[in-house]
Amino acid sequence: MATLESTNKLGGMARTLVQSTLITEDEASVLQEKAHSQKISFLAATLAQKKVSSKHIAQAASDAFGFPFFDLDALDQDALPEKTIDIKLMQSHRVLLLQQKSNIAYIAISDPTNLHSLDTIQFQMGATLVPLVVEDDKLGKWIDKIVAAKDTSMSSLNAGNDDFDLGLEETTEEQTVETLQEVDDAPVVKFLQKILMDAINMGASDLHFEPYEKFYRIRFRIDGVLRDMAQPPLAIKDKLASRIKVISNLDIAEKRIPQDGRMKLLLSKTRTIDFRVSTLPLIHGEKIVMRILDPTSATLGIEALGYEPEQQEALLKAIHRPYGLVLVTGPTGSGKTVSLYTCLNLLNNPGVNISTAEDPAEIPLAGINQVNVNEKQGLTFAAALKSFLRQDPDIIMIGEIRDLETADMAIKAASTGHMVLSTLHTNDAPTTLSRLVNMGVAPFNIASAVTLITAQRLARRLCTHCKVPLNVPPEALLRVGFTEADLADPWQLFGAREGGCEHCNNGYKGRFGIYQVMPVSEEMARIIMSNGNAMDIAAQAKKEGVKDLRDSGLLKVKQGLTSIEEIEAVTNE
Repeated sequence: MATLESTNKLGGMARTLVQSTLITEDEASVLQEKAHSQKISFLAATLAQKKVSSKHIAQAASDAFGFPFFDLDALDQDALPEKTIDIKLMQSHRVLLLQQKSNIAYIAISDPTNLHSLDTIQFQMGATLVPLVVEDDKLGKWIDKIVAAKDTSMSSLNAGNDDFDLGLEETTEEQTVETLQEVDDAPVVKFLQKILMDAINMGASDLHFEPYEKFYRIRFRIDGVLRDMAQPPLAIKDKLASRIKVISNLDIAEKRIPQDGRMKLLLSKTRTIDFRVSTLPLIHGEKIVMRILDPTSATLGIEALGYEPEQQEALLKAIHRPYGLVLVTGPTGSGKTVSLYTCLNLLNNPGVNISTAEDPAEIPLAGINQVNVNEKQGLTFAAALKSFLRQDPDIIMIGEIRDLETADMAIKAASTGHMVLSTLHTNDAPTTLSRLVNMGVAPFNIASAVTLITAQRLARRLCTHCKVPLNVPPEALLRVGFTEADLADPWQLFGAREGGCEHCNNGYKGRFGIYQVMPVSEEMARIIMSNGNAMDIAAQAKKEGVKDLRDSGLLKVKQGLTSIEEIEAVTNE
């Protein structure tokens, strides 16, 4: 029980939490010393311990000081005043202006004992403050959101970036002088340049430009997860869409139907980044998605993709055969293209003729003959493949096997002395063989032509700076899929730190592949010939030591590369 004398030695917030029985007096003293030594606030030191929630602290402070408690989840960003507190003061004093009426300003604050901050804000605004107590973590997210929006707003773009070139393509007849002048508007050009550079520097794979009725949102997909990055003024949505369409060689006058295009960004004399651009008419404007295609991803080497040694050996053995069909499977966004291009890069030498048919070609590789299919003009995958066979090919890559005609052509090419690489959208390797049968391919052709199938997923990598060791009961690990033999070996389980650190995104940084690499053995060929199903093939693969996706993922967990939660998410069929 804290005495009055000892409690009075504590600061305002520390005393409040002790009196509210959220922490003991001894804990408060330790935290107060820690805050003083680390030059942080008592509130920050307390929340770092993760023993008391931000909500409980806010409610205790509200009761103690008589200020209303306000839940920031109920806050609408459109309702915030346009003129706000100076950004630096907002960040340093952790305050947020909620509303201002005449000379009265309603502000959100998580530590009402910080009188210095209140006095500074009141002097800066010249208004009477009405503090509302809020949860510190939610306050921090709102401040970050406003700062990010300010950083990418039109008013902050007062200088261009000379490190790269984003030029106009040739104009079409429909693109009039007036429209081109509009999309050459300097602030819009600078804004787009900054957004593209931010996306590249942050390692984004896709950019989403999304118009809504009351706001305009830009999101980046980083490590497979979409994140809000900016909310520029709604008034620029049409100019920004027109600018993107012009440099992607699209028709800026056409806003009623989807369009697809490409653009190139020159970072330096030796490095360019391609973007695949897709537009989609929505009820409040055009949504634009830009896929970043970095040619360097194909030259990283197979070691960087995440294959286990035995999986890598099996794949390399299969692709270096003089003939056969190698299939890469997985959902959209699972890294199939990078895997195929990595294989092509390994096979690309002056002694072979390599041709690819893609929709569209994503990564240009010197020395490889790449064809974009155009189904409207009759240039389908099957038509391209027929032409390849008349061009003295050694290695053929087909972007995707979608129909029986393409599958039959690929099988025949693989059976007549050509190495063929392609993709299929199936969940795992055994299912792929059944899918080919269901498409109408004769089982004996599949058995004789398909040499290897690899299924893959992308999993987020734990941040090496902040990943935390975990102690999980053996029973829980067994339920996830670990074996008794796995638990007999000494290894440390790691998880993502909540909120992450300055080096990562919520505890993760980057991604790697997890794979099921299944060579088609003679016994599997017999199962196919006898009309066996995917379950029969999977059972045989397990007998032959082929790791399924879950097993491969759990091995990455044992290696400390990712978390159990991430593997369960990406391998939960």
